[in-house]
Order: sequence, then structure tokens, then C-alpha cells
Amino acid sequence: MALVVQKYGGSSVSDAESVKRVAKRIAEAKRAGNDVVVVVSAMGDTTDELLDLAAQITPLPPQRELDILLTAGERISMSLLAMAINNLGVKAKSFTGQQAGVITDAVYGKAKIVDVVPARIRETLDRGQVAIVAGFQGVNRASNDVTTLGRGGSDTTAVAIAAGLDADVCEIYSDVDGVFTADPRIVPTARKVDRLTYEEMLELAASGAKILALRAVEYGRRYGVPIHVRSSFSNATGTMVAGTHGDLIDPNALTSTAQEAGVEAPIISGVAHDRSEAKITVVGVPDVPGMAARIFEVVAAAGANIDMIVQNVSAAHTGLTDISFTLPEADGPLTLAALNGVQKEIGYDSLQFDDQIGKLSLVGAGMKTNPGVSARLFGALRDAGINIEMISTSEIRISVVTRADSLDAAVRAVHSAFELDSSEGEAVVYAGTGR
Repeated sequence: MALVVQKYGGSSVSDAESVKRVAKRIAEAKRAGNDVVVVVSAMGDTTDELLDLAAQITPLPPQRELDILLTAGERISMSLLAMAINNLGVKAKSFTGQQAGVITDAVYGKAKIVDVVPARIRETLDRGQVAIVAGFQGVNRASNDVTTLGRGGSDTTAVAIAAGLDADVCEIYSDVDGVFTADPRIVPTARKVDRLTYEEMLELAASGAKILALRAVEYGRRYGVPIHVRSSFSNATGTMVAGTHGDLIDPNALTSTAQEAGVEAPIISGVAHDRSEAKITVVGVPDVPGMAARIFEVVAAAGANIDMIVQNVSAAHTGLTDISFTLPEADGPLTLAALNGVQKEIGYDSLQFDDQIGKLSLVGAGMKTNPGVSARLFGALRDAGINIEMISTSEIRISVVTRADSLDAAVRAVHSAFELDSSEGEAVVYAGTGR
């Protein structure tokens, strides 16, 4: 017997028939002798529809009320799924995030989980029942207000509950068969990766791969939760995320323990891309100590998350330089307003905002011991006629910024250059969303 936490995304429970199909899979896992906890997202596009509805009422809804509204989507899917499982002769009970003991901080819209107290879930399991938990939500203990966790919140909920229960594995179900070497919607010949370290998956998630939420992977690494990424539309073995470079993970096992085994990791794990960033350039900054620090103090106060930074060499005759950085496009307006407010203090000439950029990232734990990776990457982009505007590196990642309209071609060119294409035919995205 194993304790399994399963998470199903919106594409997996998009309608009544999908809910019944997922219920059958859950019932089978329970009848196989496992204790099963399920975390479920809102059905299909329910969250987007609720956001649209709120926007029709007011352009600036109070965030507390918006959080209460958005949690309705997961509550609908959790109760329907519990009904479907009970209808198959397996006892199931549904819980909101608050009832399940998911405790968060007080930040509406993007709350962080600070604790999991799964007493009611344990009671349900002890009675031989399946526990169904609404993802994406929790409760702030001080105010007793409902909060939502932001994008990927159901992934984070599942991994946090798995950690709180000391589960054997957390299975993340979506509409693709695992983590691929690139987005199959852009590169149909992308190859499924059997296993990834937490570090590799963190870099892929941070670089735009949407199959797993970044915070979920961070939580999994912190508490050592093996994460098995699978499709709810097939029985294919997915991708196991666990361990560190050099560990051997068995992706076919329900429970997985990382064991040291001198296995050579592949040089490249995948090519990720991100269209959600924008670039701000602060033009004509006085090149004196403290100016860069002041700029980024202002940016931080505006709540923006900085990704890549480039500072040009100072022009000798003017003593001025330009500083460019990338950030989420949604953070652009507030950041520009904050920087405009300190123009006289800093003494820069102007601001430039560019939302037509795309980021490509090459990730692989093997690249740090293999020379020539950078040369091959830049050569592939050169041969495809794609210009590079910014470069950033880490121990296992190289990221570049290109024009947005060149991003798809760049992904395909780099994927081919590193011979990542599958020989087993095209990858399948069952519901077309990649989630």
C-alpha cells in the first residue's frame, strides 16, 4: 500500500464526461490498495470566466472578494468529482482548502503556503475513503479569510499536502504524457524526458515551461517529495522529478527513492520559452556608484520580479550608461510609473518599454561539464538568422532574449541543433492546452 497524492488540472476535468473518466482512474488507484488524496483544479476555463465576470462588474474588484469568487471554481469541481467517485462504489469526501488545513499568509491573489495541518484528510484516509481537496486556495489563520495561491496554485497545493502527509509520491496529471524537451505545440517532435532533477525542473519552470508550477517544484525539493508528471488521458509512464544530478530515479515505480549511482546525465534536458516578459531600458543613467542600486530599489518597491539585467559600458565623453532589465509584462505599468517618479532624483534621460520580446532557455545538468554548449546554441541561432538581445547564464542554464516573432523559430532551431528530436513520432497534447 502506498499513500498517493494526485492532482488533476482543468483540462482533465473540463466537462462531466472528463470528471467521470478521472473518477474511474482514482477509483482504480484506491481499489489497488492505495490511500489516495486528490487535488483538483477548476473545470476548463472556469477561472478565466469568473475573472471576466468580475471585470464586467468593476475594473478594480476588491482583492479579498475576488479571492472568494475565484475559489468557487475548484469547489465546483471537487464536489462533482466526489459525487462521481461515490457513484463508482468508492467512498469519497471533498474539502475546501480551508477544511483541508492549507494555511497561507495574508497576500490575496498570490498567497504562499506557510503550513499544512491535514487532520481531516488523515481522518478520511483512516476511514478508507478518498479525500478530494480544492486546489489553488487556503486560509489565512489570523484573519480567517480565504486566499488564492496564484498561477499554478493547484500544483503547489498538491505537493504541499504530499509533504504534510509524508506521501510516497505526488502525481501531477495534465493533458500531456510528461515533461518534454520542448513545448510539443511548437516542436511536435519533442521527446519525453523520463527523469529530471529538482534543479533542472526548477530552471525549466522558471524559464517558461508551464507543465509544473515553479513554487510546486521548490516545495518538492525542500521536502523531498517525488513528483511524477503524467497524463490523465493515457496510462503512459510520465516524468519523475526527484533527486539531484547523478541520482538514479525509477520512473516506473509508484514510490521512488533517489539512490546514488554514477549515471551520466544527458547534456541537455530541454528548451523552454517564455512570452510573458517585457524589457525596460533606463537610458542615460549617470555612471556613478549607487545609481543602479537606487533603480532596483525602486523596482523592488513596485513589486516587480527582475529576471535578466544588462548594463552597457559607460560612454567616456558623457559619463552615462544604459541599464536594461526584463520583468513580467504585467508588472510593467507600475514599474514604469515608479521609475518616472524618481527621474529627477536619479537623473536618467528616458525610459523605453518593449513588450515584443521572447526568452529562450537551454537547460541541462550535464552542460556544466561539457564544453561547447554555448557555441552550439549561438551557432544555431545565427544559422536561423535570429538576433540575440540579452544573455543570462547559471550553472545549468543559458537564457537569451530575442524578438517575440522569432521565438518559435529559435526554439525549433536550438532543439534540432542539440539533437533532441524524438524518433518515436510526434508528441500528443490531448486537450490542446499543455496543462
